[in-house]
Amino acid sequence: MSIPRVAIVGRPNVGKSSILNWLARKLVSVVDPTAGVTRDRVTYTMNEYDRYFELVDTGGIGIVDSDDLSEQIEQQIRFGLEQADLLVLVVDGQAGITPLDQTVARKLQKIGKPTMLVVNKCDSSKLDAEADGFRALVDTDPVVVSVKGERNRKELLEAIVEHLPPADETEAAEGEQKIHDPELKIAIVGRRNVGKSTFINALAEEERVIVSPIAGTTRDSIDIRFEVDGKSFIAIDTPGVRKRKSLANDIEFYGLVRAQKSIRRADVVLMFFDASERISRVDKKLVTDILDHAKPCIFVVNKWDLGLDESMTTEKWAEYLLKTFPSTRYVPVAFITAKESTNIKKVVNLAQTIFKQARIRVSTSKINKSIRKAVEENNPPHRRNRRPKIYYATQVAVQPPTIIIKCNDPILFDESWKRYLESCIRDDLPFDEVPMRLYWRPRTEAIEKQFDDAIEDVPIESLEEE
Repeated sequence: MSIPRVAIVGRPNVGKSSILNWLARKLVSVVDPTAGVTRDRVTYTMNEYDRYFELVDTGGIGIVDSDDLSEQIEQQIRFGLEQADLLVLVVDGQAGITPLDQTVARKLQKIGKPTMLVVNKCDSSKLDAEADGFRALVDTDPVVVSVKGERNRKELLEAIVEHLPPADETEAAEGEQKIHDPELKIAIVGRRNVGKSTFINALAEEERVIVSPIAGTTRDSIDIRFEVDGKSFIAIDTPGVRKRKSLANDIEFYGLVRAQKSIRRADVVLMFFDASERISRVDKKLVTDILDHAKPCIFVVNKWDLGLDESMTTEKWAEYLLKTFPSTRYVPVAFITAKESTNIKKVVNLAQTIFKQARIRVSTSKINKSIRKAVEENNPPHRRNRRPKIYYATQVAVQPPTIIIKCNDPILFDESWKRYLESCIRDDLPFDEVPMRLYWRPRTEAIEKQFDDAIEDVPIESLEEE
């Protein structure tokens, strides 16, 4: 048995997502007054009272979806119920029992799994006495809570742990693995309907998220854990992004924010393009966000089977990307067909490679040797009747590789020569497929003292090779 799964179920808008976020003490699932916000299963692993368990937020049972996705949402709910070890039925304490609550309760009774009853939205203790009326749904002591009023969170966690099946010898090991950082966090971003969710399902080897030709199907940023060659990874499926002025409601706005947040917390970003579509302004905005955060990135051209049908070649698409994003010359390009799982594993392997590049630390002597070579082959031109001089450079950080270049005056180096130097460093050092940050700093006595033992303070062209 893997770690127990606890499915949070109920009719729409009773506060299921709020309860998940409340128990997790972080924003995991999108919360909005609009019924039916949650479509896919959203999960979060917890460790409470020496037990590991996975909370699973599900869509509202009985929702009539505005995008005609009710059948797919019901399928995701069914998967959640089938895989769960404990069901937590959530009801609205202020609304009382509704016919749909009764329908949900009957459905859970047929499943025959251990079921808890949670009466939510009891913001005042005056409503506690009415909670017993919900026993008609589940013949068990209800747990009365209020997310808004911060009432009885501890009692709810204790009740969940009490109702879990007995732990086996694998629970602790698997729980630790799920809670601790994986090998790699990969964010999948792109505009709407480019095949991100199809790619996620191919990685997870199951229908983990809803796939539909309707744009904007995914609303949450969903962390999906998967394994390749015995290594654990997390893929972050993000909502499809469209132009800000076209955002229809708060749900789509939060989706945009979450896509941007996913870029920040990812180790590697897969920027998806549709092989049959032209690059859009939304694509350009996302690439700008990736560059601004200096994240290792792979341009993934999906639906390549359609690109081939239009006599497109990989060379033409690579040239198109380079022409559109000239500052991303270092970014590798992958061509896949997620629907057929073509080249899926190659993309994951490439993500591992560039992640390792972003974490490499190079010695000061190697960096200075590379810069010396670049200066010898192409001296920076004089400016303002002064000669630009580089004294030394050293790497001060990784993810991204960050190099400080000490010189007589940064303003003396024009931008074209700085780009030339960055290109030379990429060619010589193992940073050819990842972003770098180069900081140009004038020489100051305070900073010089930090490097006295490391390197002599003379122009780099006169440094002796080690």
